[in-house]
Amino acid sequence: MTGVSGTSGEGTGSSRATPGGRVTQEGRVTPGGRMVAVLPVGATEQHGLHLPPETDTLLAVAAAGALVDELVDGPVDDPGEARACFTVLAALAFGASGEHQAFPGTVSMGTEALASVVLELGRSVSTWADRLLIVNGHGGNVEALRLAVTRLRYEGRDAAWLSCRTAEDSTDTHAGHAETSLMLHLHPDLVDMERAEKGCTAPLREILPAMREGGVAAVSPTGVLGDPTTASGGEGARLWHLLVAEARASLIAWNPGDADGMLR
Repeated sequence: MTGVSGTSGEGTGSSRATPGGRVTQEGRVTPGGRMVAVLPVGATEQHGLHLPPETDTLLAVAAAGALVDELVDGPVDDPGEARACFTVLAALAFGASGEHQAFPGTVSMGTEALASVVLELGRSVSTWADRLLIVNGHGGNVEALRLAVTRLRYEGRDAAWLSCRTAEDSTDTHAGHAETSLMLHLHPDLVDMERAEKGCTAPLREILPAMREGGVAAVSPTGVLGDPTTASGGEGARLWHLLVAEARASLIAWNPGDADGMLR
């Protein structure tokens, strides 16, 4: 299928994302337009001492909202293209975070349970929405999303998912420079830089065997994979622009992978 674009204006139907991850809608979908439901999926897990456990959920919610706002308010390349009405659903704040379970504050449902939840939510949403986009904020959720979304697509439902790319290298994957910078840009009031400590900065490929055996605690006593002490709000703004632009391009192209349902 072709990509989706949305606008606001008289008689076209519009939506506006709110900080809570939901939208208000005015009017109705235009004839020939689509209803697109956007589900942010995050996690509740320890992010060192300087970031809140809901960091991944906050990033997913912010990305979903920003993505919808850009498409609703942005220009339409083809004036004849059907508009779409976007609805950002309340976030799913618990995911598959078993690798962080050694740290207080982590609440995980595991891959199998998460896959079942996303599958049932997708089936429900598809009764009124033409398309479902899942915006993922946690790497540990990937396998569950692959399972759920490929099943939804097998059942004939137009669903896909994309991940918020928060890191630029494999030495900085959890509560480190990039993720802390993004939070300083989006939610500076929730970041305590006085408690930020450098964590494990070995490349992910080197620490994966130990993590598979003992989780993040096996390689980082603080739960941090990266160095948050170098983070800044300015760097967060740069990373945020790249994240949203990449997600927007993937959504417009709408090309879910046959094997995993992921947008690229």
